[in-house]
Amino acid sequence: MSSLITEDEISHEADIVWLEDIDHLDYVRQSLDRLPTRKGKPAYHRDGRMVGYVLLGTTAKPSRASGTFRRRVFWLLPHDRDSQPLGLYAKSAPAEAVDPRTLEPRVKGYKTERSEGGPPSSAMQELGITLPL
Repeated sequence: MSSLITEDEISHEADIVWLEDIDHLDYVRQSLDRLPTRKGKPAYHRDGRMVGYVLLGTTAKPSRASGTFRRRVFWLLPHDRDSQPLGLYAKSAPAEAVDPRTLEPRVKGYKTERSEGGPPSSAMQELGITLPL
């Protein structure tokens, strides 16, 4: 979950691989999964679809207990806004969702007005911050 991901847990990230064009996604769900490798496309075992994943650098160490690596995976469920724009998340986003435009290696990402289903706030407009709507 985005709020549970610590900067230390993502400090060895080298790159994000997007499987879809994120310019058309208001939000993605992110989780920190235990995976057998630092790199490569991970297996996906959720409903919905994986839209991206992180590659780790060579300094990332596996867990002593399991031998796995903690890597972020980005995904969407069938009832998310991209598939059901007027559905459950028309004017909100799931707890683990972030705006994909705020994600970078070693950056947790955050929710924006767009990811929450609304237009940019007046504060964003005054500062000249624009997001694609």
